[in-house]
Amino acid sequence: MPVPSKADLSQADAIVLFGATGDLSHRMLLPSLYFLDADGFLPAGVRIIGTARADLSRDAFAETVRQALDEQAEPVDADVWARFSARLGYVHADATSAEGLAGLAAALDGASAPLFFLAISPSLFIRVARALDAAGLATPGSRIVLEKPIGRDLETSRAINAALSGVFDESQVFRIDHYLGKETVQNLIALRFANTLFEPLWNSLSIDHVQITVAETEGVGARWPYYDEYGALRDMLQNHMLQLLCLVAMEPPADMEPDSVRNEKVKVLRSLRRFRRADATEKSVRGQYTPGVVVGREAAGYESERGGKSGTETFVALRADIDNWRWAGVPFFLRTGKRMPEKRTQIVIQFKPVPHSIFGSASLGDLEANKLVIDLQPDEDIKLTLMNKAPGLTKGGMRLQSMPLSLSLLSTYEGPGSRRRIAYERLLVDALHGDATLFVRRDEVEEAWRWVDGVADAWTEASLAPRPYAAGSWGPSGAFALIERFGREWNS
Repeated sequence: MPVPSKADLSQADAIVLFGATGDLSHRMLLPSLYFLDADGFLPAGVRIIGTARADLSRDAFAETVRQALDEQAEPVDADVWARFSARLGYVHADATSAEGLAGLAAALDGASAPLFFLAISPSLFIRVARALDAAGLATPGSRIVLEKPIGRDLETSRAINAALSGVFDESQVFRIDHYLGKETVQNLIALRFANTLFEPLWNSLSIDHVQITVAETEGVGARWPYYDEYGALRDMLQNHMLQLLCLVAMEPPADMEPDSVRNEKVKVLRSLRRFRRADATEKSVRGQYTPGVVVGREAAGYESERGGKSGTETFVALRADIDNWRWAGVPFFLRTGKRMPEKRTQIVIQFKPVPHSIFGSASLGDLEANKLVIDLQPDEDIKLTLMNKAPGLTKGGMRLQSMPLSLSLLSTYEGPGSRRRIAYERLLVDALHGDATLFVRRDEVEEAWRWVDGVADAWTEASLAPRPYAAGSWGPSGAFALIERFGREWNS
């Protein structure tokens, strides 16, 4: 099959949603497409064709989409729904064979640049890609979007990528990480590279350490068959957290072209210090939640949800080191877990303290190092804490207090359409127009797996089992000992 250049990826003229009856499609993808249509971002004439094994009529599928939209916080607009529902089609199909895709080929008649979104199990990626090729649907103008995880380790990731490269050019493959669609994540790029304030300080001379936290209050529940195979390390750290780490740590790209940005992220991943057996116990903690109370409600333990014993971790905390000139000696502390006391995704840039205090005895204990806190969820906010004189009179010197400067997206951008409702919206628009800047390139995925496989291998060599932690807590006590061992503490 002839492979297209990047310029050949013009605007997509159809969206094919594999797994259209699944949870991801109904909670995220179809509502995202509806909101894009409501705000005028979905090009006229673009059809949306759902496909799955469920034997549904077009009208029955449209009804399930309407039900999914009714569960969103924003009321469904009758005029928008009439326009959006007219775009919808449905094909009952077995997407793993060319014969099974015959009905889809007929439905796509006249579309030269379809977008195939695989909201399905990663175990089916290879078979679906080959079926698309055999059915003649992988055209030079088409593109394919894949949900994480791309494999379970480096070996399986390479197998998926090799199969994709046999059908599609790399410029046609869009590996999605929905965290990169969040406004605050993109704003991190603007914060770093659109301001002269931070870049001179963004290095080991000024920064003491970096923390990245992704905490979730929900448990695994019915997803345990998937989760028991992947665990927190592969489900969250390999993709979401390493992507955030890359955006914090990467060098300034030459421009905002997709490969310019992604080249710099790959350099970060290649600079990550590989884990060894000794690092498993010294620099990492595994945990698994037991029964407890989360947000005022009793929560079952993981093994109770699973129905048996398991060595799968639902919590990971570790120290990562980046061996390059900018970051040498600056530890990156990462933690992620299920059944945490609150939902929080946060990046903390902890600056070093001033080398000497001039403020006298009255300020003893007041002086704190500056800190940049980037909240991605539940609130989107960027706060820079600075030292300020406390009001009032004192003896023995000046009293100080820490004050935040806040760049709150919620309060700053309140107009309709100024902020996106779902992170997938940004990524769907980019995929429709062939812009791969916020998507993950093949070598990125494989470098991330190479490092994560090293962590998993170190755990195996050290026989590091998950430690229990009560649901509603911040993980095992070892997670606090981990960061305290290096003279720091988690941001409260």
